[in-house]
Amino acid sequence: MKSIVKFFDDLPLILKIVAALPGIDGICYGIYRIAKGHLVVGIIWIFIGATIGWIIDIVTIILNGKVTFLV
Repeated sequence: MKSIVKFFDDLPLILKIVAALPGIDGICYGIYRIAKGHLVVGIIWIFIGATIGWIIDIVTIILNGKVTFLV
């Protein structure tokens, strides 16, 4: 699980933003949250991230360089 977290944390900024686009975000950052140890949040994010949560992820990636909301 730590390898998944390290993989996402080591991605270049542009690829993190691409992974946060609608549809992709739910899967990528849902799995990221599960790998960080937040199982329930990760499962919920798979559905919410694909619809509206991607906006939150893009903003936090641009401001902080990584996903920080509900992690």
